[in-house]
Amino acid sequence: VQVVESGGGLVQPGGSLRLSCAASGFTFSMYVMSWYRQAPGKERELVASIGSAGGGTNYADSVKGRFTIFRDNGKNMGYLQMNSLKPEDTAVYYCLVRGTWGQGTQVTVSS
Repeated sequence: VQVVESGGGLVQPGGSLRLSCAASGFTFSMYVMSWYRQAPGKERELVASIGSAGGGTNYADSVKGRFTIFRDNGKNMGYLQMNSLKPEDTAVYYCLVRGTWGQGTQVTVSS
């Protein structure tokens, strides 16, 4: 069972990034997928979640209208499209599926 995030990086305020979550070792399509983030000195917080079939999305108020969570069950992949990024979005972003965390991917928003 493995979950691996990718797609993080350094981006200027107002820019965009797409994070990916690759799942293996289990039937990805059976489980809710969530994205969390943790900024330095802060607790890990839920950013967005999506139901097993792709519906039932939920977002933190801080990212509503800017981030979109979606998934491709045929490819065992989940995604987080992040637009209009702000410096306060800087954090390590984690994917959670079936109780399994990935290692995280760093997102830094800075000019």
